[in-house]
Amino acid sequence: MMATFFKKLFGSDAHLTNERVMYEAIVAQARQPWFYADLQVPDTVSGRFDMIALHGFLVMERLSEGGEAEMAMSQALFDETFRDMDRSLREMGVGDTSVGKRVRKMAEVFYGRAEVYRAALAQATDDELRTAVARNVYAGEAPPDCAGRLARYIRQAQDALSASDLNELMHGTVRFPQPGADA
Repeated sequence: MMATFFKKLFGSDAHLTNERVMYEAIVAQARQPWFYADLQVPDTVSGRFDMIALHGFLVMERLSEGGEAEMAMSQALFDETFRDMDRSLREMGVGDTSVGKRVRKMAEVFYGRAEVYRAALAQATDDELRTAVARNVYAGEAPPDCAGRLARYIRQAQDALSASDLNELMHGTVRFPQPGADA
């Protein structure tokens, strides 16, 4: 009886929150080899953070199109993301005294990128988005056409999320396009 209790408590994915399921889908997409091999996104802590932040931003933007429940889920997803960043920094051996400062800085970076991507996605062309990607993801040194291809992928991801059912998204079903399909 006690073993069943502990299995339910610690050993089952059935108790994952919807925001955790969403976050894991974001991380899985952000880790697709296409970004790092074909688009030459730097395969570094910073590069991986940028890809998680980008995909998280896109999901949060879609959630922001809903009502109060979706806005609350967007905040829960944000919180889950930065709880995981905190955990990851600790696993990498960052000292307890500096983890909070680093996570705060990462959140500031996330908000800055979100603002830039939001403005760029509001434009009819991808020029501003390509520039934002080159500056943020590639630190101003994007390999030829990689920033443009990533900008096209971002539009595809935005379209896929916009076409997705908000109720399904609220329950953790995140649908991204296949990386590299048309970018």
